[in-house]
Amino acid sequence: MIRLLFITLLFSAWASLWAQNGPRVNAPTKAPPNPYQYIRTVYPWRKNVTATVFWIGEKPGGRNTTSNHHSSWDGEWQKNFGGYDNPDPGAREKFAPKAFSPRLNPFYIALPYNDCLDHRKHRPEASQVVPWFARYNPKPGTSCCHGRWLQLYYKGKVCYAQWEDCGPFVTDDWKYVFGGQAPRNHENGKAGIDVSPAVRDFLALKSGEKVHWRFVEFGNIPRGPWSWYGSNNPFVNPESNPDLKAARRYYEYLKKRQIEEYRQRHLGTGGR
Repeated sequence: MIRLLFITLLFSAWASLWAQNGPRVNAPTKAPPNPYQYIRTVYPWRKNVTATVFWIGEKPGGRNTTSNHHSSWDGEWQKNFGGYDNPDPGAREKFAPKAFSPRLNPFYIALPYNDCLDHRKHRPEASQVVPWFARYNPKPGTSCCHGRWLQLYYKGKVCYAQWEDCGPFVTDDWKYVFGGQAPRNHENGKAGIDVSPAVRDFLALKSGEKVHWRFVEFGNIPRGPWSWYGSNNPFVNPESNPDLKAARRYYEYLKKRQIEEYRQRHLGTGGR
């Protein structure tokens, strides 16, 4: 009887202490980047860059030894696009192939850098040179460049497109893509960007001519024909916007931070 009374009193004392101090919890550590801080980011122009035209489904030929049935990031690029992105102007309407409605954005480009070495790891410099790497905090081997938006300027016209492949010719030229140096490639007039038939048609651009381009935050992009198509296009599918995922991470952090502050203020946990 005495032993039972002692256990009951001990349990009551422990329960009282727990109620006063609350459970032991771990406070959130470093806050993830707030994506809304980057909406007004202005990236530098890469000026007078030779642009060449390429397209999904293009076969190897001439100096180009790579098939465009797949991309650096999509092993079934043509299939996922919905078919052959026929560059013949007579086979196109509304900046897309007449034969089908594309399932991916026909406004796409290629730049000569891949932030991933393979599906398991990034290039060693990627976290330091890609401006938005920390914001998205990608899993090892997952590209944070794939789908990134660019602004292009040519003879008074402005176009927007998504980064969907790597090239021309090289895939590790970060000093040009992010560092502002001239393209390392010397083929095809030292080409530094490949553009799709949709971009070509909107800008009335001929392959081999020079454009200005720069990265752009999605929140700064006006609507246009680049907003019409594609499951990879945030205008069509908001879930494809990496900033939405980053915003969710930041929101979860704020919720945890709010809960922890409440515990500290009202329960006296002391951040334990």
